[in-house]
Amino acid sequence: MPASGDLFDPSLIVFAALAVFVIWKLRSVLGMRVDRDTPPPARFAPRGPAPAAVAPAPGVAPLVEARARPTGAERWEGVAEKGVASAWTGLDAVAASDPNFDGKSFVSGARRAYELIVTAFAKGDRETLKPLLAQDVFDGFSAEIARREQQGESMETAVVAIDSATVDAARAIGGRNEVTVRFVVRLMSVRRDKAGETIDGGQTRKVVERWTFARDAKATDPNWKLVATQTED
Repeated sequence: MPASGDLFDPSLIVFAALAVFVIWKLRSVLGMRVDRDTPPPARFAPRGPAPAAVAPAPGVAPLVEARARPTGAERWEGVAEKGVASAWTGLDAVAASDPNFDGKSFVSGARRAYELIVTAFAKGDRETLKPLLAQDVFDGFSAEIARREQQGESMETAVVAIDSATVDAARAIGGRNEVTVRFVVRLMSVRRDKAGETIDGGQTRKVVERWTFARDAKATDPNWKLVATQTED
């Protein structure tokens, strides 16, 4: 009978194979777990969230860091029509008195101001109008709103499109900056009596207006207020 050390047990092969399988399976499972814990690299790595942009209130040119401004023929391109000396030289004066003035931001704010003021006036919304208008302009708007209210009239106005908004004139005088914007706009406006019958309007019409905004160059309040309006024939 052979010695016990010479015996060969076939089950050892089965156990060995089973151990190899178990080890392989554990490595496979652990590998999957690591992959799940670590997100795969994005194809397009997302950037961190951009700083929240604070939209300037209508009629406001937001404060910007003072920086070197374009000079020569490009300095007010896209802000004022070329060749309008009163606008370009005036804007130079405004920028000199207020290093935070930004022409393009101003025009963008003026466009929003136009739409908000026109809409608020039609609705008779004095609360919205008050901070955007100089006192005398507000008084004039408020008086017309009061007349409509007394007559029982209502008005609806929609700005269909602002075709253009360019600086027509500007000046810096006595610490006060003034910028006039020429608007070419398409409006839809309807005025109704207290019975709801249309008095006038109802069709889209083209309007050309010049609005002048003003602001104290040294004021901490960045708001520009509407100080005058003029309609072109």
